[in-house]
Amino acid sequence: MFSGKKGFGFVTLFTVGLASLILGIALTARLGITPPIGAETFWKENGDKKVEGPSLGINSFVELSKALNPVVVNISTTQVVKERGTQFPEFKSPFEDFFGGEDPFKFFGEMPQREFKRQSLGSGFIINKEGYILTNNHVVENAEEILVTFTNKKEHKAKIIGTDSRLDIALIKIDAGEDLPVAALGDSDKLQIGEWVMAIGNPFGLSHTVTSGIISAKGRVIGAGPYDNFIQTDASINPGNSGGPLFNLKGEVIGINTAIIAGGQGIGFATPINMAKEILIQLKEKGRVTRGWIGVTIQDVTPELAQSFGLKEKQGALVSSVSKGDPADKAGIKSGDIIIEFDNKEIKEVNDLPKTVAATLPGKTVKIKIMRDGKEKVLAITVATMKEEGEITAKEEKEEASPENKIGISVQPITPEIARRYGFKETDGVLVVQVKPDSPAGKAGIKRGDIIKEVNRLEITNLKDYKDAMKKAGKDKTVLFLIQRGSNTFYAAIKVKE
Repeated sequence: MFSGKKGFGFVTLFTVGLASLILGIALTARLGITPPIGAETFWKENGDKKVEGPSLGINSFVELSKALNPVVVNISTTQVVKERGTQFPEFKSPFEDFFGGEDPFKFFGEMPQREFKRQSLGSGFIINKEGYILTNNHVVENAEEILVTFTNKKEHKAKIIGTDSRLDIALIKIDAGEDLPVAALGDSDKLQIGEWVMAIGNPFGLSHTVTSGIISAKGRVIGAGPYDNFIQTDASINPGNSGGPLFNLKGEVIGINTAIIAGGQGIGFATPINMAKEILIQLKEKGRVTRGWIGVTIQDVTPELAQSFGLKEKQGALVSSVSKGDPADKAGIKSGDIIIEFDNKEIKEVNDLPKTVAATLPGKTVKIKIMRDGKEKVLAITVATMKEEGEITAKEEKEEASPENKIGISVQPITPEIARRYGFKETDGVLVVQVKPDSPAGKAGIKRGDIIKEVNRLEITNLKDYKDAMKKAGKDKTVLFLIQRGSNTFYAAIKVKE
């Protein structure tokens, strides 16, 4: 029994604590501190039975494994794939997919030859009690049948709800006839290098294999796509782990295991879960992702370029070309501008811009801060909708058939500003700003930074001359270019693709 004095102190403390809790909840609601709309009902941010791991020991991973195995599933598919040949049989990309099939990042000389069916294995994890499962797109892409297997050996057929090839993420669903255990999704932005993590998956078909390691690095760019931002881990992951979860010691999913380096030991890559959260509702409701787009070609700002553009430090994304009539062009953005801020978000590196623009709602008008002639300038830009992969507009179809596109180059006029920055003695000609890989121009030795002085012996002094000359080239099978590179000039005969 408490004495009257002690009892009063306990009651008072309890009353104050309860009042503080109620006030805190009210303030949280008032300040709008909630998950994104729809998210709180679709996935769980924190599990009710979250496993805490304040100190690392054998029991930490034992308890994690017991609690989390039921939310992880094995995925087997029957897929229709194309066997590909290559002009470079000795080349092998360091990035392999996780279920022993074709290398998704192989890009030299691919030539589709024939279609065949293949059995593939991958992993996934449940994010909603109604049977929604998150995995990699390449695990279920082109699948005729998807079979999901639980740790208790129960099997269910799944259907695809939505996919996004750019982030390599897919949302599938099963009808289990009962509420399912779900994985809690964590906050990958709070990850720290050196933090302990655990992976559960289906490597080489070995069901529900548990491995552990640490976060080796963040923000890795591996050449998988424009939104590369991978978590690197040394937790052992292998073919079959693809699409499976990477957990922190709180039992929260902080990444989706996606890629490995062929022959590498202790080097695996996971897509941050926060990137998946940004598109999950779209996948559920529309089956695809709508992204923002502004119509620029950009490049990295090297220390040398930073110095030549009058920057104090290396930062931003350098605009090498602007598509005519697109949002950036309408906003007044020009080649040579350096984008350092978009919608109040700092652009530190070239890879920051595509991710930031893509996450912006199409139709929204935002402020974009650029550096031009060493001075900051703020413009307003209305973000457009990025077209789906494979979607070609009538305008693009016409452009694709033009001689310059068949040759595989993009050019821009040489303005006095560009001439001054790059040390050109004159502004005559047009500047090559892009050469498509494996294009006729590339094979002929044309490089970015070359200046085109003649086309089929016609002198080129400006962009109009170039356009007129290319139109006259018309159906010519070979176009003769006079190229200036530095202090040297040379002729290049380029065969036009049929």
